[in-house]
Amino acid sequence: MLGTMERQAGVAGWIATELDGLVAAATGLMREPVIRLGVTGLSRAGKTVFITNLVANLLERGRMPQLSAERGGRIQAVYLQPQPDLTLPRFAYEDHLAAMTGDDPRWPQSTRAVSELRLSFRTRPLGWIGSMAGPRVLHVDIVDYPGEWLLDLALLDKSYEDWSEAVLSRIANRPEAQAFMALARAEDGALRMDEPRAMALAEAFTAYLQAARAAGWADCTPGRFLLPGDLAGSPVLTFAPLPRPAQVGRGCLWAEMARRYDGYRARVVRPFFRDHFARIDRQVVLVDVLGAIHQGPRAVEDLRRTMAEVLGAFRPGRSGWLDRLLGGRRVEKILFAATKADHLHHVQHPRLTAIMEAMLRDARSRADFAGAETAALSLASLRCTIEEEIARDGRVLEAVRGRLPDGRQVAMYAGELPSDPARLLAPAREGAERWLEADYAMMDFAPARGARRPGEGPPHIRLDRAAEFLIGDRL
Repeated sequence: MLGTMERQAGVAGWIATELDGLVAAATGLMREPVIRLGVTGLSRAGKTVFITNLVANLLERGRMPQLSAERGGRIQAVYLQPQPDLTLPRFAYEDHLAAMTGDDPRWPQSTRAVSELRLSFRTRPLGWIGSMAGPRVLHVDIVDYPGEWLLDLALLDKSYEDWSEAVLSRIANRPEAQAFMALARAEDGALRMDEPRAMALAEAFTAYLQAARAAGWADCTPGRFLLPGDLAGSPVLTFAPLPRPAQVGRGCLWAEMARRYDGYRARVVRPFFRDHFARIDRQVVLVDVLGAIHQGPRAVEDLRRTMAEVLGAFRPGRSGWLDRLLGGRRVEKILFAATKADHLHHVQHPRLTAIMEAMLRDARSRADFAGAETAALSLASLRCTIEEEIARDGRVLEAVRGRLPDGRQVAMYAGELPSDPARLLAPAREGAERWLEADYAMMDFAPARGARRPGEGPPHIRLDRAAEFLIGDRL
């Protein structure tokens, strides 16, 4: 009986595979499918490096064993093509790869605006029916955009008063914000609008945002204050958060700040999400979890709150405005990836992944999120360390060794991450000033020198698993 059932299941599976191949072949005759893959990163997460090395390893797949289509022999060729959007800059893949893998390898310059790259796959369909139509072509359009612009979506659901109150409360105790906070507290928003005063406030707030980004804080918005482009100096970027005065009269400073804030939402934020964000099918968000842990509990809590805002950007709002903005379309998959896993010995990678997963669960709960399939992963877009053991205080520590930007080779032990993520997330949620039981180290390693074998992309950690989650089902 069991054997008959197994044979029936096998026949049913074979029929399903052939039907899938037939549908895919028929679809391929009408059009070549396209996946738009959005890539963004929170502060210092390594977005440019991720895109560059992902493309390099998809073109030469010797280091991609977890990509099932490659393992199954279904990928016949992968190649770069001209991008379809003639109005966007092309992602400078070749320049970035040359910087990372040259004789004197270095990190590439960060991209500060939207860019795009088309990667095309020629695949062999499954089953004999699908194979009758010949190879299929899948285009993956990689859309690179700053993480700060993604966080700006949260502004669409906040009034100027609500935004000001939240920002001033959040940054009040940050060292980077002290100069701006002193200026904002001394200001009387009920006084008549004066352009030099508005400009001074905006400049002080922009200086805070720049310092906060350099320090690793994740919530650096409005994003165009950091990347103004041709909007530099315009009124739409000349506002700052202020306490609401007791009386708000026409023409007062506070009312003009609110008007410019509303203009930023209408003229800057909405067009970006209408023209770019609304067309994304899959998304990866890169997160520097280790950097936040190194900075302390407040940075971890800031990161967790920011992840909730990111998730909120990927679901229609209850009022329906986001549904209208996105045309009812939703992103299908979102990957949150903790970068710089090569700063840890591999024995600690499961703990980094567990922390990322716990932060994603909390963010999903905070955002009241339901919709896209989400996943968490730890990876290194470009592996630049080797593992070794070092002796310290009579203990043997599992460490990594890498090259600093000045050329020196150093070993680093980042500290032992807890096996239970709650040991980090609980004190972060409670507002602890510092970790009580551990210190966590970070170093700015440079790309390693080394030759590649033919057919292999640059070394990485789990880029193949990231690619499998993001596009594997369509290959």
